[in-house]
Amino acid sequence: MTAELILRARAGDGDAFRELTEPHRRELQVHCYRMLGSVADAEDALQDTLLAAWQGLGGFEGRASLRTWLYRIATNRCLNARRAAGRRPAREWDVPAVEPPEATRLGEVAWIEPYPDALLDGAAGPPGPEARYEQAESISLAFVTALQVLPPRQLAVLILRDVLGFHAREVAGMLDTTVESVTSALKRARASLQHRQAADGREPPPAAGSPAEDAIVARFALAWESADIDALVALLTDDVFISMPPMPFEYQGRDVVARFCASLFGSGRRFDLVPARANGQPAFGAYLRPPAGIRHGTGVYVLTLAGARICAMTRFEASVLPWFGLPRSLPGR
Repeated sequence: MTAELILRARAGDGDAFRELTEPHRRELQVHCYRMLGSVADAEDALQDTLLAAWQGLGGFEGRASLRTWLYRIATNRCLNARRAAGRRPAREWDVPAVEPPEATRLGEVAWIEPYPDALLDGAAGPPGPEARYEQAESISLAFVTALQVLPPRQLAVLILRDVLGFHAREVAGMLDTTVESVTSALKRARASLQHRQAADGREPPPAAGSPAEDAIVARFALAWESADIDALVALLTDDVFISMPPMPFEYQGRDVVARFCASLFGSGRRFDLVPARANGQPAFGAYLRPPAGIRHGTGVYVLTLAGARICAMTRFEASVLPWFGLPRSLPGR
């Protein structure tokens, strides 16, 4: 059946081409997201991949599977995109009437975007025998963020080998290099990632959608909407971490995070939260609650859980709200 579709597609049958590629579309988009850290850039890379595959189908010799061939194209399109992209400048603090405490540090990865869980349906392709990461971990916000600091070639090798489980020889073919080069790049990438991943030793998060997850998420929403600092702090780990891409300001530690939240709520800002999910994690659309009138969206919060506590919160700008099916504003109460 696949051979027949390929023949038809080579003859210019667009429906046959879509039938060939559609089963791989979601997993290729996730692959591009892991490589680029941006939903918008991942969609662009996916479209470039499909166009290149359509134009180059005559050169597909069938020595590897169609899926492997598509991953080769997608990976190289993403590498080209990373090389071509200029370093995006971080943004200044832009929250009106809020004077935050001094940041713990300025983050290395200011430009990262959340990935809607709705796009993960059907995105888990069959992992190869050498995959080292579960699907949930490999799409988590912390993991994708850590990937972005790797050099492009190391990034590609680690994803292809440890996330997708391709053999070293397959990866060498995809990247037009040697098995020895792949092995060396993977060793360096693993060492760098292990050094940067701060979650080692933490309790695992509760299962998605479980009563345990629902309970902590509900407690967070109640504390945040009521601006209850004490209740909020009680939910946090000692080393809790807040980041706000594309602003580079990062806060780590329960005390400084509490001061940051106090500065936010102390300005009189109050929020209503609408549940969502991003990167396999609980999330909320946040809407500023005025004394009267329309409640405008201010961003999306993504929570990272460790056991029955919150170990990280990432706030994204309001521009991502539509990706989660959330409106830019809510009617007044």
